[in-house]
Amino acid sequence: MPSKVSCLYVLTVVCWASALWYLSISRPSSSYVGQLSVPIRKTVKPKNLTYSNIRTRPLNPHAFEFVINEPKKCEADVPFLVILISTTHKEFDARQAIRETWGDESVLSDVRIITLFLLGRNTDAVLNRMVEQESQIFHDIVVEDFIDSYHNLTLKTLMGMRWVATYCPKAKYVMKADSDIFVNMDNLVYKLLKPTTKPRRRYFTGYVINGGPIRDMRSKWYMPRDLYPESKYPPFCSGTGYVFSADVAELIYKTSLHTRLLHLEDVYVGLCLRKLGIHPFQNSGFNHWKMAYSLCRYRRVITVHQISPDEMHRVWNDMSSKKHLRC
Repeated sequence: MPSKVSCLYVLTVVCWASALWYLSISRPSSSYVGQLSVPIRKTVKPKNLTYSNIRTRPLNPHAFEFVINEPKKCEADVPFLVILISTTHKEFDARQAIRETWGDESVLSDVRIITLFLLGRNTDAVLNRMVEQESQIFHDIVVEDFIDSYHNLTLKTLMGMRWVATYCPKAKYVMKADSDIFVNMDNLVYKLLKPTTKPRRRYFTGYVINGGPIRDMRSKWYMPRDLYPESKYPPFCSGTGYVFSADVAELIYKTSLHTRLLHLEDVYVGLCLRKLGIHPFQNSGFNHWKMAYSLCRYRRVITVHQISPDEMHRVWNDMSSKKHLRC
């Protein structure tokens, strides 16, 4: 007889399919939702403003509340690695593919791993309810009450930093990744992070980019001069996937409270690192582009970008079944 969890999972998949069909014929397009990037903030009345507390109060207080949380995820056993995956409400297939492949918390028997999916609130109540039901089954989703949009990706990453600093401060390492990333977990854990060695501190690595702001308003990465007047960005890691020691999560979160927000999440993290005096290390194993699959090529990398859920299953199954083969 099927288990209760199996039945709930099947029910969730059916509900997701029905909801997305309903939305496709009766809701505005996703581009409309993406434009709504104004955060939901609670009105806070000023308290006895003086010269001193005007100077010290946070520039970005991150005044958001968790509406879905997993505060006890680290209580039973401190993880070696926390994986934070930036995702959106409609990406159920991507989340499920990650759960069933490299993001499976039991994928490495000798290393404790925690996987969490990060979201804001959607403007559509149906999608919010579907994510709530998904959370009740898998217990791997964290949501704060800002509007989930491309321009709020920075808030999403800061939510993840806040979660680690608050609920999992004793973890050794953290990875932040996009939902269309494939991760070679053996290379990440055993070759890069090395669980048998002393954990590093103030450590940050990924695909390091040295660039400057794009002033073309037609670009996805447009940066207004009044928001960022400098001609160059500090070195930053591509937001598709980067890894850092867990102590950096609290450092970045606290630094962000006094650092003007930018909508380009990876650039903003780089700004916080510069303030902290932490220089990100370049690692050629992190790829922020798509690579055609070959067993030997994927054995050499840590991350590959633009991988669909179907591709993720195919790559994972092929690599898992051919571990005995040499390149």
